[in-house]
This record gives sequence, structure tokens and C-alpha cells, in this order.
Amino acid sequence: MSRTVVVLNGPNLNLLGQREPEIYGHGSLDDLKAATVVRAKTHGLAADFRQSNDEGELVSAIQAARGSAVGIIINAAAYTHTSVAILDALLASDLPVIEVHLSNIYKREEFRHHSYVSRAATGVICGFGAHGYELAMDAMAQILDSRKAK
Repeated sequence: MSRTVVVLNGPNLNLLGQREPEIYGHGSLDDLKAATVVRAKTHGLAADFRQSNDEGELVSAIQAARGSAVGIIINAAAYTHTSVAILDALLASDLPVIEVHLSNIYKREEFRHHSYVSRAATGVICGFGAHGYELAMDAMAQILDSRKAK
């Protein structure tokens, strides 16, 4: 099996750099992808980077990762706070999961403080902007290396 980490991005993240840059930053999703791919390579990993506004597509991508990837990094965006379907798919994946958010969801509206994704996640990284994805890839590499050592 290849050492591929699936990096999933939820609704409206295709608008990075355009939508509320004071919260989400000025970089585009393509910029974020490029940095994440480079960081993955430093760990001998590949990043399969995807974005969808469709909850069902994200669930299907998680299910497909089960047989083809070594881990999942996910920014489910608004689905973080609403999707039991994404939670169930992550739990069924049997893969390490890192939840990532560009903003610090705990400094925002109360409804953003609850995450269904967190129940399936090994860890959560939020509030570091685009750099959070690189931190998530570092954490995933460490998780995978520790599993290999056992």
C-alpha cells in the first residue's frame, strides 16, 4: 500500500482567499494544497488533496480511503458541526484522523464549538491558518511512524 494521506476539505473552502480573508487568510486552496504536498513529501508521504461542497462526496472519499490510504486529514468546515454521516464514515475508516481548522473554532460562535469530527479524530489542530495543514501532516507522520515501530 502506498503511504498516501487523504486530505479532505469541506464546503466553501474552494473560496479561500476570497471569502472572509480576515478569518481564513488570503491564500487560495491551491496555495494550501501546494504547501501540504511539499510537507507530505518531506515525510515520505503523498497527499491526495480534495475539496467538495457535497457531504456525500466527502463520505465517499472517506470510505474509499479505507482501502487506499494510511491516514486522513480533514477540514470538514461547516459539516464539522452538523454531520453524523461524516463521523460514522471516519469511525468506519479504521485510519488515523487529524481534524484541522484554519480558524480557532473555540474563539468563534458557540455553535462552532461542537465538532462531530473530533469524536473520530486522533487530534485536532485549529487556529494556525494554512500552517495548520503542515502541522497536521507532521502529526500524521509521527502517528504512522509510531505505529510502524510497534
